[in-house]
Amino acid sequence: MMLPPRVSAIVFDCDGLLLDTESCWSRAEAALFAEHGHEFGPTEKDMLIGRSVPAACAELARFFGRPDDSPLIEVDLLARVAGELSDGVAPMPGARVLLDAVAGRVPVAVATNSPRQLLSAALSTSGLGRYFEVSVTADDVAHAKPHPEPYLVAFERLGARPSDGVALEDSSTGVVAAQAAGAFVIAVPSQAGKALTADFVTDALTDPEIVAWGRTVRELE
Repeated sequence: MMLPPRVSAIVFDCDGLLLDTESCWSRAEAALFAEHGHEFGPTEKDMLIGRSVPAACAELARFFGRPDDSPLIEVDLLARVAGELSDGVAPMPGARVLLDAVAGRVPVAVATNSPRQLLSAALSTSGLGRYFEVSVTADDVAHAKPHPEPYLVAFERLGARPSDGVALEDSSTGVVAAQAAGAFVIAVPSQAGKALTADFVTDALTDPEIVAWGRTVRELE
């Protein structure tokens, strides 16, 4: 499907799409799994990727055989991730080029299942915070992805219609949320070999078609 030449706004996921925070999360998750006597691989990662932190930690608590300890596991995981993020986060290939191309011409926002604390840290250490005046985190909504609320709120704060907008995602959880909001969805899977169903699917933001679209897309009048 062709990328839309005019859009009301563009809303980006963050973890694994704009920033290589997934490696930070994966290191923290692997350490947590090891502490509880479990290996951590693609199957375990698939349980967690794209989910809100409370939902992921509830799943972890069940997996570890500690269903009542979800809050404690959440505190532990967030502390580990914060420590990883403090060392700095790199933008995903093509992310800065795309943001440079669209910023100032099309309204943009971030919608993430991460808590505000971690999003702020990631955007700050990566230098991408300057692109976004609007951001929506798990702390700002009643329902996290795969519910469409994060995207609906982001487009609303931009004064844009989701049906005329574009969402960029890297996980199946995020794709479901963006599709439910009614946006045109560009999917860039962050897990190798993970197939996602969206309006446009590519391997990276460096895809020449994405780059060309970023340089020519205009705000819908």
